[in-house]
Amino acid sequence: MKETTLNIVDKGIDELIGHHELLHEFYSIHLKNERDIIIWFPPSYQSSSKRYPVLYMHDGQNLFSPSTAYIGKDWRVDETLTKLIHQKKIEELIVVGIYNTKDRLEEYNLWTEKGKNYFQFIRKELKPYIDEQYKTKADRNNTYVMGSSLGGLYSFQLIWYYPNVFSKAACLSNSFWVDDKKIFKEVKKDKAPLKDITLYIDCGDEEKKLIDDSKKMIKLLKETGYVNNQNLFSHIQKGGKHSEEDWANRLHIPFTKLFPRKNDPSIYIG
Repeated sequence: MKETTLNIVDKGIDELIGHHELLHEFYSIHLKNERDIIIWFPPSYQSSSKRYPVLYMHDGQNLFSPSTAYIGKDWRVDETLTKLIHQKKIEELIVVGIYNTKDRLEEYNLWTEKGKNYFQFIRKELKPYIDEQYKTKADRNNTYVMGSSLGGLYSFQLIWYYPNVFSKAACLSNSFWVDDKKIFKEVKKDKAPLKDITLYIDCGDEEKKLIDDSKKMIKLLKETGYVNNQNLFSHIQKGGKHSEEDWANRLHIPFTKLFPRKNDPSIYIG
């Protein structure tokens, strides 16, 4: 069995704000491939003994640095989180950015074989490693997922089918069109009791191929029983387009909606 390379390398991410590590060429038994994993730690992590929730994010190379991001535009996750945490608007959390691969189109769809294996990679390989090596809260109440486009669809699929693993999901500019819009049929036919999850769904109103599906899903979830501003948050960005820059500009919205700072002075003292 091939071993994961655990050396921490730079690869042009030295401009990141805050403490971070990069696991280079993290190997997956389930996928038979390897990818980099970037881990960002909240401000108090190195000086505190407490444990932290974990947010798993797809398209990891696009999250923190222009030098690794698609067309040189990143989500500015580190800047936004650092600002919101210092303003005491959100809880502190660890972010695990999972780099994509050439198989992204198949991996970011739970209805494909590679999509199923990608989930097994997260659940049985990556998450156990993160929980063992770092100060995490490993339970489902403190395990979250976020992505955009296909990553948004995949985040929705993960929390919908595996609420025992994830409790909150932020799904931006979702590709609900995949597989002839199968996700709508799946939500409609699910007769199980309301899931113990919290969802955030958004879209830019300039995303002409996606906006109608986003509105349709928000409406469907409300009809299913999810309550606006309780377990369902939604946002339509005026002038919003399908790009990393646009997601960066509104990233503070899902963060503040899903991870508001609890009334606990130990969460962050800056």
